[in-house]
Amino acid sequence: MKDFVALFNRLDQSNKTSDKLQALKTYFLSANDQDKLWTLALFTHRRPKRQVNTRLLREWCCELANIPAWLFEESYQTVGDLAETIALLLPPPTESLNQTLSEWIVFLMNLEGLEEDEKKKQILTAWPCLDKEERFIFTKLITGGFRVGVSQQLVIQALADVLNLEKTDVTHRLMGDWNPLNDSFESLLLTSNLSDDLSRPYPFYLAHPVESSFMETENPQDWQVEWKWDGIRGQLIKRKGEIFIWSRGEELVTEKFPELVDAAALLPDNTVLDGEILCFQGDLPLPFALLQTRIGRKSLSKKILQEAPVSFFTYDLLELEGKDFRSQPLKIRRAHLEEMLMGFETPRIQLSATVEADSWESLKELRKSSRKRMAEGFMLKHKNSPYEVGRKRGNWWKWKIDPLTIDGVLIYAQKGHGRRADLFTDFTLAVWQEDKLVPFTKAYSGLTDAELKEADQYIKKNTLEKFGPVRTVKPGLVFEIAFEGIQESPRHKSGIALRFPRINRWRKDKGIEEANTLTDLKELLSLYGG
Repeated sequence: MKDFVALFNRLDQSNKTSDKLQALKTYFLSANDQDKLWTLALFTHRRPKRQVNTRLLREWCCELANIPAWLFEESYQTVGDLAETIALLLPPPTESLNQTLSEWIVFLMNLEGLEEDEKKKQILTAWPCLDKEERFIFTKLITGGFRVGVSQQLVIQALADVLNLEKTDVTHRLMGDWNPLNDSFESLLLTSNLSDDLSRPYPFYLAHPVESSFMETENPQDWQVEWKWDGIRGQLIKRKGEIFIWSRGEELVTEKFPELVDAAALLPDNTVLDGEILCFQGDLPLPFALLQTRIGRKSLSKKILQEAPVSFFTYDLLELEGKDFRSQPLKIRRAHLEEMLMGFETPRIQLSATVEADSWESLKELRKSSRKRMAEGFMLKHKNSPYEVGRKRGNWWKWKIDPLTIDGVLIYAQKGHGRRADLFTDFTLAVWQEDKLVPFTKAYSGLTDAELKEADQYIKKNTLEKFGPVRTVKPGLVFEIAFEGIQESPRHKSGIALRFPRINRWRKDKGIEEANTLTDLKELLSLYGG
């Protein structure tokens, strides 16, 4: 556990990629295999299920620290992070227990099914054995709020360097339905036979935003142009008669889309398709918000299946008859894909159409209709490109339409997490409805570090009320909010929800009376809403 805490601190305290890479390599060279496996699980979002709710952790901390609940809450509001607050408030350790990361995780997993009193006994036995930094990590693991400032690609690079493997091989081996309780480090990363796991997807190929000079040097005839659909990127896999569906976030989502499973039964065996899962009916995709109604549900009713029917729009062929097709040029992969789907009998698996145009100017004009088509713009793929791994420049580009924008007034703020735990970085913005400010969205990103510090100072000097960790702020700051989509939402006070909202810029040139109105938002909804 001490080694993992040291790794976490090194990653959290440095902004240099080279430092983080070296910290990871040092850790992977010294940690035992089971700890390495659990570290990979934590860094790739395979976290243990939460066994204790935060209310109980608050109560037990107060009891062990012998402090009243109000003092805990005041401390929490100041610190802004529950695990850090608990780590700071608990009395010094009374003993030392040198357990490994994997041993502590198994300890927490064994809490499942225990009565509340027994869980309390176990936690109150563990806390006094850990120092402040270990308690912080331990409590983060309990709450499921574990986050660290390192990309999955950097973790993969470190592993590849340590194991003397190709980065693409490590990426592939870490995909699929693995679990530290059932798999060993050796079987996952040191065994060369990748076909054992029938469900394992391929690493996704991701595109960069198109560069401004692109159209000046490239011939449109060399590029395959497709609509960039606004859905869930996924891979549809059929191997040995079994069907698997993976999201780009490496989540196995097969049970969420039973109609796609039925449709995939018609595919040739040992086939892997890359594409987009969309709610689709008639000739156009349906709003993404409708797809969201299916994602978070544990069970799918007949009503949901009827109201939010899905299709898999496939645009690439990664495997055919068990052969890896990724090294083949796109034009070859596309030809095989078209041949396979010719006369396909179900609308639930469709070929994503290419867009034909003789010039970039005509494509620019057609791109203006993207929102009406429920698309985000175009994908540009070189016809000779292989299917690569990760986000690479050169062969694939995304040519997105400009985001929609609205000017809002900051009215609430909350502290962030990690390096930003001492700063108010999570903002709630409002627009005018006559003489009142109505909240319409939250935004967490888009400002520079210097701007965040400046906004934080304003918030602290102009706090009107406190509601737990939330501060009501005197209206005075205007921010331009950019977003990709807009739809009706009865859950929001404004009646409107935005897709991917973020701060585009700080409008220091505007007073709060110049911010937009709810009427302005509703006009955008009528034009672009789903």
